[in-house]
Amino acid sequence: MTTTLTPPATTLPGLDPEIVARATALVPLIREHATEGAENRKISPEVVAALDESELLRIFLPARLGGLDVSMHTALETIAEVARGDGATAWVLTLLSSGTAFGATWNDQAQEEIWGADPRAKLSGTFQPTPDVKRVDGGYVISGRWPYSSGSFAATWASLGMLVEVDDPTENPVALAHIPASDFTIEDSWYVTGMKGTGSDTIVVDNAFVPDHRIQRLTGMFAGDFATSHKEDRIARVPFGSVAALILAAPQLGLARHALEIVRQSIVGKPILYTKYTQGRLSPTHQLAVADAATKINLAGLLLAQSADDVDRVVEAGVPFDLEDKARIRNNTGVIAELCKDAINLLLTAAGSGSFAEANVLSRIWRDSETAARHALVTSALGREAYGAVLLGDPEPALTSL
Repeated sequence: MTTTLTPPATTLPGLDPEIVARATALVPLIREHATEGAENRKISPEVVAALDESELLRIFLPARLGGLDVSMHTALETIAEVARGDGATAWVLTLLSSGTAFGATWNDQAQEEIWGADPRAKLSGTFQPTPDVKRVDGGYVISGRWPYSSGSFAATWASLGMLVEVDDPTENPVALAHIPASDFTIEDSWYVTGMKGTGSDTIVVDNAFVPDHRIQRLTGMFAGDFATSHKEDRIARVPFGSVAALILAAPQLGLARHALEIVRQSIVGKPILYTKYTQGRLSPTHQLAVADAATKINLAGLLLAQSADDVDRVVEAGVPFDLEDKARIRNNTGVIAELCKDAINLLLTAAGSGSFAEANVLSRIWRDSETAARHALVTSALGREAYGAVLLGDPEPALTSL
C-alpha cells in the first residue's frame, strides 16, 4: 500500500467541527483549573466532569457503546484543542479515551461486564507486564505494580500488562488484563517536573483473579487480530501500534499553539531590553523567531492531519498498514513532537527569561512539552531509526511497538 504518493480513492470521514468545538468551549474552564491540577498532580474533578459530560472521554468509543466514534483526524484535532487549554488535561483525555476504546476490542463477555454495568466506564492502563502471575482454573491470579498509569485516578477499570503461558517459547507472552477498580489501589508516586497534572501514579494489584475472557494477547492487538466479534467497529480496524504512538503527538500540537497565542499577545508592545526597540513587534530578531515557530507549528499540524488521514484511509478501505506505513507513522509521531518542542523553545527565547517563572503559563507549557516528548512511543530518534531501517530493507527493525 502506498499512502504518501498515490492514496487509494477512498472517501475519508474528514474533520467534524462540532466535536472540535466542544473542546474549544472547554478551554476557558481547563485553563482556569490548570494550575490547580499541576499543584495537586492530577487534573481537577471539575475538568474530569466536563470532559465526561461533553462525551470527549468517549471520542474513540464505538457508537454501539454510546461513544462518539469519530475519525482519527477529528479525534486528534480535538485533543490538540484541549491541549491549547492544558497539556496535562489533554494527556489524560488521550490516555483515558483511547484506553476506554481499545477496551471495546476485548471479547463480548468482557465488554458486557464493563459497559453493561456502567455505560460511562473509563479505562486507564499500561503495557508494562508483571511476571507475578499464577495460572489457575479459568484464568490467572496476578499481582504487581504498574507505574505511569495516566488518568488512573478517574478510571473505573485498568488494562494492565501481564505474562501469560505460551506453548512456543519464541512467542511473545505479554498480554493485557482488564482489572476493575475494586481490585486495585493507587499508590501516590507521580512527582515530576512536567505533565504534573496527569496523575500518572502507580496501580497496585494484590492477588486479583482475572478470568480468561478479560485477557487479550498484545501480539494479536498489534497484528489487528482483536477478540471482539464487532469487527466492523472503527477501533477494531485501526493499526494498534501506530495509533498508540500517534495519539501522543496531538497534545504537543496544542501546547505549541497555546505558546504561540501567548507570545503573539505579550511581545507586541513589550520593550526589548538593551536595544532601541520600544516594541517587540518592531524587532527583526523577534519577528523571525515568531515566524519560525509558527512555521514549525503549521508543519506539525499538517503532518498530524496527514498521518490521521492515513489511519482513517485504511480504516475506511479495510486495507491494513504494511510495515513501511507503520514505521512512517511512528517516525511522524516523533517529528511532530520535535517540531512542536523546537517551536516552544523559540517562543520562550523570544519572550525572555521571565517565561521560566513558575507562575508563567509558558513555563508549564515548556515543562509539559519537554516531558511528553520523551515518552517511549514518541521519542524521535527511535522513530527515525525504525523508519530508516525499514526503508533500507530491514524486515524486523529493533522497535517492537510498530
